[in-house]
Amino acid sequence: MLDEGIASRARIGLVVLASDHTVEYEFRQVVTMPGVAIYQTRIPNSPEITTDSLRAMETDIADQAAVILPGVELDVLAYGCTSASIVLGEDRVFELIKKGRPEAQPTTPVTAAFAAFRAFQSRRIGVVTPYSENINRTVRQYFIDNGLQVPVFGSFNQTDDNRAARISTDSIRDAIMSVGSHTEVETVFLSCTSLRLTDRVDDIESQLGKPVTSSNHALIWHALRLAGVSEPIDGYGSLYQLPAHGT
Repeated sequence: MLDEGIASRARIGLVVLASDHTVEYEFRQVVTMPGVAIYQTRIPNSPEITTDSLRAMETDIADQAAVILPGVELDVLAYGCTSASIVLGEDRVFELIKKGRPEAQPTTPVTAAFAAFRAFQSRRIGVVTPYSENINRTVRQYFIDNGLQVPVFGSFNQTDDNRAARISTDSIRDAIMSVGSHTEVETVFLSCTSLRLTDRVDDIESQLGKPVTSSNHALIWHALRLAGVSEPIDGYGSLYQLPAHGT
């Protein structure tokens, strides 16, 4: 006899960068509800975070999306790179995801972040990244082009994903508190799937008094909401108490 297996509620696929240390770990922290399963694969990439290295992933996204559970439908397919989704553009990433998994609803960290800002009803976003200046300029302009204001922007100025993943959670907290302390900032966004936040977001929000999210934190929430997992999830900040508009 067969049953529904471990994914009786939802199957979420995740394309992880070869150099990523953190996104799977944070997905496992949150996605513990029965019947919801995460299936991941890794995409080749350089740990050096440059425009060229980000663009180079374009040729592999569709194939890596397709390799997850052949012959079994996914509800959602998430591509786990914020800066590449910005450099390539969300529409292009969606096109590639749909080529590999036409049945799955696509999302990316920046798509999820924008959905989180709508849920928060925030338009003035403070941003913290690990990136170098040229990537930071691209990120900031992408936010502005999508109708957001970015009054405060902070960066750890790293060019290597392996180093970005080792930025301490205390340093991340301090950067978020510094950026978020500005009165013109409504919400703080921590960009990059290698940076750690999810298990500390509750405490940081309590100290800051403003909503906080990150690439992984928003991506997990958005993937769950797209997959129909709509209940509030305690312990991971204010975003996880909210629905995603339009899902």
